Amino acid sequence: MTGSLQIKKDKFYMVLNLTQNGKRRQKWISTGYTVKGNKKKAEQMLRETLREYEIKEQFKCSDMFFPDAVRLWLKECAGRVDEITLQGYYNLSNAHILPYFEELGLKLSEIDRSVLQTYVDQKHQNGRKDGKGGLSPRSLRLHKNILYQTLNMAVRDGMIPNNPCDFLILPQTEHYESHFYSGAQLAELLDAVRDENLFPVIKLTAVYGLRRSEVLGLKWDSVDFDAGTITVKHTVAKVTQIVEKDKTKNKTSRRTFPLTPDVREMLLDLKRQEDENRRLFCSQYTENNYILKWDDGRPFAPDYVSHRFSRLLEIYEMPHIRFHELRHSCASFLLNTGFTLKDVQEWLGHSDIKMTANIYGHLDVGRKMGMAEKITATLSKLA
Repeated sequence: MTGSLQIKKDKFYMVLNLTQNGKRRQKWISTGYTVKGNKKKAEQMLRETLREYEIKEQFKCSDMFFPDAVRLWLKECAGRVDEITLQGYYNLSNAHILPYFEELGLKLSEIDRSVLQTYVDQKHQNGRKDGKGGLSPRSLRLHKNILYQTLNMAVRDGMIPNNPCDFLILPQTEHYESHFYSGAQLAELLDAVRDENLFPVIKLTAVYGLRRSEVLGLKWDSVDFDAGTITVKHTVAKVTQIVEKDKTKNKTSRRTFPLTPDVREMLLDLKRQEDENRRLFCSQYTENNYILKWDDGRPFAPDYVSHRFSRLLEIYEMPHIRFHELRHSCASFLLNTGFTLKDVQEWLGHSDIKMTANIYGHLDVGRKMGMAEKITATLSKLA
C-alpha cells in the first residue's frame, strides 16, 4: 500500500491508494495538522496509518503474522483503557510476548493451545528478565489476558473458529501470607525513620491506610487547614513513566480524613520547607502542587518509595514488610482497637465490604470473641 501527503485548505491530508475488489481508489484522511511547522508530524502520522492499514489487510487472511495481531489489538486498546493500563499492556508485550512469538515466526492460524501452553510453562520456569527464575502465576494471568484478548479479536472478525486460550492452564497461585505491624511496631518504625526523607510518606500511609498511588498523589489542594481535613482525590502510578490521574481507583476511594494534630504540624512544616527549597533552587526548582517530593520539587517515583522503604527496614533492623503492608497494618490496628469491618472498609476506601472481609475478616476474631463471651455470660445468668 502506498500513500502521500496533500495540502488542502492549509491542512495536511493523507491520501491512501487502496485496492478493493480489484479496483484502485484513493482515500483522503485529514491529519488535523496545519501546514506551518507540522510536516514531520504529518509524515509520521502517514507512516503509522499505512502500517495500520497494512496490518488490517493482513488480518483479512489467516496468514497474518501473530505478533502483528497482538500489535493490532494493542492499537484497538488505545482510547478504551486508561493510560496506565495501556502502558502495562505495551510494556509486557514488548518485553515478553512479541519477542517470543516473533522468534517462533508463527501465523495466526498456527496458534493453538499447545503453543500457548508451552509459552506459559517456559515463562513460569525461567521468564524473568533478570535471570532469577520464572514469572509468578499472578504475572502470567496478565500475559494470558493479552493473548486471550488478541485471539478473541480474531474470533470476532471471523479469522479463527475459536479461541485456543480458553483451555490454557495457568500455574496454581501460591497463597501469600500478608504481614502486619502491630501498633507498637508502627510507632517504633515512625520513631526510627523520623529524620528520613520518606518519613511523611510512611506516616501518612500508616495513619490513613493509603495506597501508594494515593499517598504520592496528595496535592496541596487536597488539604484544608481551616476545615482540618485531607482528601484523597488524585493518584500517581508508574509503569514505564509516571502518570498522574485526577481520579481515584473507584468512587469509594475518594475519601476525606480528619487532620490529626501531628499530621497537621507535619504538613505545615513541609509547606515551609517547600517555600525555602523553592527559594534555594530558584530556576532549577520543579514547580508542581504535590506535597511529597524531593527538595528540588521532583515528585517521588513510586518504585523509589517501595525500594527505599525496604532498605530503611534493613537499616533500622525492623521486620520486613512490603510498603503496601503499611496499609494492611493500619487496618489490622483499627480492627484490634475495636472498629468494625464496615468502619475499616470506609477508612480504606474499598468498593464493598466483601473485599474488606476477604482480606481482614480473620483479624476480626477479637471483637467476635468479645461478642461470644457476652452472649455466654448472659445465658449463664439465665440458666
